[in-house]
Amino acid sequence: MAIEGPLKELGLHDVFQLLDLSRKTGVLRVTSQLRRNQGTVHFDRGAVVYAEVRSNPHPLGSMLVRSGKVTEADLRLAQDIQRRGDRRRLGEILVGMGALAQRELERQVRFQVEEVIFEVMGWREGYFSFGEGPLADVGADATVRIPTEALLMEGARRIDEWSRIERVVPHLGIVPTLAMAPGAEGAVDLLPPEWEVLAAIDGTRDLRALAAHLGRSEFDVAKTVFGLHAAGVLEVIDPGMQRNRAPGDLDADEALSRVEALLKVRELEAARAEAEVAVTTYPQEAGAHVALAGVHLAAGRAREAEDAARHALRLDPMRGAAHRMLGDALALEGRFAEAVEWWERWLTLADSDESETPERERVRAATDAARTLDQVLRGAHGR
Repeated sequence: MAIEGPLKELGLHDVFQLLDLSRKTGVLRVTSQLRRNQGTVHFDRGAVVYAEVRSNPHPLGSMLVRSGKVTEADLRLAQDIQRRGDRRRLGEILVGMGALAQRELERQVRFQVEEVIFEVMGWREGYFSFGEGPLADVGADATVRIPTEALLMEGARRIDEWSRIERVVPHLGIVPTLAMAPGAEGAVDLLPPEWEVLAAIDGTRDLRALAAHLGRSEFDVAKTVFGLHAAGVLEVIDPGMQRNRAPGDLDADEALSRVEALLKVRELEAARAEAEVAVTTYPQEAGAHVALAGVHLAAGRAREAEDAARHALRLDPMRGAAHRMLGDALALEGRFAEAVEWWERWLTLADSDESETPERERVRAATDAARTLDQVLRGAHGR
């Protein structure tokens, strides 16, 4: 049985489900011309036993050394045994030597396979083909048997999280750097995995290189960078955007004007794309983050708008529009007392900013309404 077609017509989630339900054995190949990449997944009666991707082959030996599970000397000895004619896989030799427990080998290989699967599942364009037939020598250093249903559930969860992360980390080529202006809201309490990522950031490694250096999943590193960025500890740079930017391109405030113009005609997707480019190109410019906050407000994404407005204020505490947008975002979240505080600050700043005049009456009315609603709710709950 051969199954093939473009990913835009049949997504990989559906392909995996079909192969699982029909308990197929064979090899699935997924090719993306846009990424210049190819992934290969081996199925045995519907379960995944091995996977690899051309751009990031995840060699088992290097991964085991990097994660501290075996020593360089153990790995060289195992490879030497293999070169002398031992037909066992590298992982089996390491277990046989006593350098690695069987359970740890299976855990590491499962991690290796899962990361490939989750990367390929994120592809939305390209072509897939499945060739059914008995599996020949897989050519892997070790194999596992992973129920496809478990991969689909975890893959769906990650895709959902990526939809939140990608506004800061649109791809794995993003390079994180330490923020020039640290957050002004007190000390940041970081967990050990966050310190580990922070210590590995050198301003040149992208997320893929960081993950390889740390021996951690790309998703995990991207999620950590997203959290550190939200805390104001990191900025992110898109090298591709920097290379493609011409000397005459818009600056952050010009980008803000374009976003506002697009929002007036309700071109939300175009406005969002423009704002995200501005934030990536000018991560230290408050105007870019104000533009993004405006897009999120127009789309009703209150929490994202709050994050963008607070980021703008960390960069420029006197940025009037950021105060107003933060008040709007907090009101959308039902945090009326906080919204009133930020609107009142904005009203003070707006007195000297003619560009904010059109919003003044709206904000005054909203402030009165929010103050009244907050008092009513507090009274209803006996506070």
